[in-house]
Amino acid sequence: MKTFKRISLIFALFVVLIIGASTVVITNENEYSLIRQFGKIDHVVSEAGISFKIPFVQSVDTLPKQTLLYDLSPSDVITSDKKTMICDSYILWQITDPVKFAQTLNCSIANAEGRLDAIVYNSTKNVISSTSQDDVISGRNGALSEAIMSNIGASLDPYGIQLLAFETKKLDLPSDNKAAVYERMISERDNIAATYTAEGSSEAQKIKNTTDQEITIMLSEAEKDAEILIAEGEAEYMRILAEAYNDESKQEFYSFVRSLDAIEASMKGNNKTVILSPDSPIAQIFYGK
Repeated sequence: MKTFKRISLIFALFVVLIIGASTVVITNENEYSLIRQFGKIDHVVSEAGISFKIPFVQSVDTLPKQTLLYDLSPSDVITSDKKTMICDSYILWQITDPVKFAQTLNCSIANAEGRLDAIVYNSTKNVISSTSQDDVISGRNGALSEAIMSNIGASLDPYGIQLLAFETKKLDLPSDNKAAVYERMISERDNIAATYTAEGSSEAQKIKNTTDQEITIMLSEAEKDAEILIAEGEAEYMRILAEAYNDESKQEFYSFVRSLDAIEASMKGNNKTVILSPDSPIAQIFYGK
């Protein structure tokens, strides 16, 4: 009898432990806990910790709260100028509304990735199909990703999903026409460079011509000012001479000095002899007549 009571007590404790464990819900930091009652979502536990549910009546589903990565398969896309390119990309996404996610995608990450794959691929195809190949290649610095994110917009909101980022790992040309496209792009860049060089040379020539003209004008004005100063200096010199030799005695001395200067100027080379006729004005000065 005592053994039966002990076995019954142990069994009762075991049942209590099972029932107690089934009432505890442990929610981790990086997940949501969806409490269902008879299959319908009753409430969501989004904060980490321990909570409780009604055993055998309520059940628990968990969904990830952290940022998730989905690697899309490489796919062919066609640009607006009918050129084929290969796009290999990935996305970062997150569940923001676990109730919508559970109702539309049945709490399945695989279902979510399938929906993301279709939406992102269609958006990528739409954006690239309205963009030329050159713009697609030049847009790999971020412009293309922004355009695709903008095109997707709020289309993922009904699924309780937020798209955080779209990045291209590889956006390249098919190997059969890659070389031809690169050669054409190089030729176009060379033409653009030649145009810039010609425009720069033309602008440089304009600046040089303007500078030369300004220099010519400045030199002409400087020469004119110099001539004016020289003329004024000579006039002042003549005025000073006129004042210095204003009386008769000074005039005679001035005539004598000028005669000596004239004789000195006439003696050239080794011949230092000057022959003057008696009636020469210079000879008259020396004779004192």
